[in-house]
Amino acid sequence: MATTYEHTTTFSGSVSRPTMAPTGPSMVDQLPSINFGFDELRERMAKFTTRFDAYIEQGRKKVLEERNQFRMDVAELQEDQRMKKKDIEIAQVKTTTYQQSAEKEESEKHEMEAAVASLAAQRDHHLATRDNLRAQMTQAQRDIDAKLAAQRTHAARQEAQSRFNVPELDFWITNLCLRIEGAGRDDRLKFVYTHIDERNWEREAWFELATGARDYDVRHCRPKLERDAVDRVLEKVNESRELVVLLKGMRELFVEAMKS
Repeated sequence: MATTYEHTTTFSGSVSRPTMAPTGPSMVDQLPSINFGFDELRERMAKFTTRFDAYIEQGRKKVLEERNQFRMDVAELQEDQRMKKKDIEIAQVKTTTYQQSAEKEESEKHEMEAAVASLAAQRDHHLATRDNLRAQMTQAQRDIDAKLAAQRTHAARQEAQSRFNVPELDFWITNLCLRIEGAGRDDRLKFVYTHIDERNWEREAWFELATGARDYDVRHCRPKLERDAVDRVLEKVNESRELVVLLKGMRELFVEAMKS
């Protein structure tokens, strides 16, 4: 390969360096031509970039949508949780109320059962008392009927002897040295004897007769007499219903007591 030197002069008058000019075909010209397809590659890269940007944009939108949907789902879950918590609180309040109502009803049931048992016991007691009272009333009616019959018999006897009572009583008062006084009560009479003590005819002996009941009863006497002797006299009087038996019997007891 030959090299030629050319001298060029610049406007400044300086001398330029010598240049080599090829004198034949160069090595570059002898190399094979290679088509790298840069334009196609550039176009493909541009399309890929466009698709990649679209994919990224679509992914970003999808992520935003999913994030928004997730937030909505979370908010909905939170709302559901709040509502369920509120429902649970309401259910707990209702459960407490129901339990209290059930306990109150159970207590009221026990009270009612106790009241029913008490009323049943009272009913049984009242029924027993009623039956007892009926039996007592029946017995009392029988006693009343018997007393009425005895009173009617006594009244008939008294009515038959009524015309003889006053003269007979005066007779025994005179013969027995007796006087009749009040004893301070409506159902008692005091019978006073004299001429009993031979040493002192003025000395008195007396007894009180209770007339409130059907049978006569001697409550007090002076001087004091043995109760058995008085009861024997009263037994005879209550059997015969004759007052003179009592007057004579008591005088005899007083005479014996004075002698002793």
